[in-house]
Amino acid sequence: MKIDARSLPRVTRDPGAWRVILLHGDDTGLIRERAQDAVRQIAGTTDDPFRVSVLDKETHDRLEEEATALSLMGGRRVVRVRDASDTLLKAVTNVLEQPTDTLVVLEAPGLPSRSKLRALLEKRQDCASVGCYPEEGRTLEATITQMLASHTVRIEPDALHWLTGRLGADRGAARSEVEKLALYAGDTGTLTLDDVHACIGDAGSVSIEDAAFAATEGRRAEADLAIERALAEGTSPITIARAFLSHLHRLRRVRAAMADGESRGDAIKGLKPPVFFKRTASFNRAIELWSLPALTEALKDTQALELACKQTGAPDQLLCKRYVATLTAKSARAARR
Repeated sequence: MKIDARSLPRVTRDPGAWRVILLHGDDTGLIRERAQDAVRQIAGTTDDPFRVSVLDKETHDRLEEEATALSLMGGRRVVRVRDASDTLLKAVTNVLEQPTDTLVVLEAPGLPSRSKLRALLEKRQDCASVGCYPEEGRTLEATITQMLASHTVRIEPDALHWLTGRLGADRGAARSEVEKLALYAGDTGTLTLDDVHACIGDAGSVSIEDAAFAATEGRRAEADLAIERALAEGTSPITIARAFLSHLHRLRRVRAAMADGESRGDAIKGLKPPVFFKRTASFNRAIELWSLPALTEALKDTQALELACKQTGAPDQLLCKRYVATLTAKSARAARR
């Protein structure tokens, strides 16, 4: 059964009503989080060796064996399968034909809409297919507010607006930063814009935003390092493409306003969320290097990258690295001119 956003709470609150839960989409952090929630609801923990079996790509051939095994200590078992794809179609079909109560949770980032596995599970009433896509705008603001509320922490509107633009779309990264903010605020605290700046404004880890700013300034070493770290932390290449798309859109919006006669300063001030003050010099430098036509072309290239990464079997990490190298080279050539 295909589960939409309105019906999603019913899946996360009662995963026991399903035999297979398929988690697919572009947000690997959200897929991981929902998989952990489902496993925890059934087994009480994510690492019970008697009730939870975790299979990676190298152990996919054990799916049928694990899904039909009896629970030695009682209680329902869970098989959590990472990097699921259509190669599991036969095994999943065989499991569904057998009288087992084991819950199978399939983590399938980037699974295409034409996937045979997805089509099979969306037709069955005892299986759930859940799309996990990056949250943006008000949806992301609502998620951040809910996360903080669980710690009895409030956040002021301007701080929330700035934080939403800073965090990006990956759920795992967002939750990590929100947990840090909750600890910073303490119980029943209220976060101001200054608090958020102080806590994560100069985070030590290299972010996708660091890569985007470095690339549009022509700083090859910094851009390469940022992308390598982002990929090593499990960030999806699709998430990276969308982060670059957002950055380029903001640059183009300023360039378009300037073409209409607005001053650069006023155009930058009109951006929502505002440019972080420590990024202002880098943003201005990128504006100087990139013309309006060049930004339009870069946006097309970025959209092409996202589409290419969604193709089954595509070397998405390699495509992502090549894209960043090409974008950085264009910036560097503009700087030399």
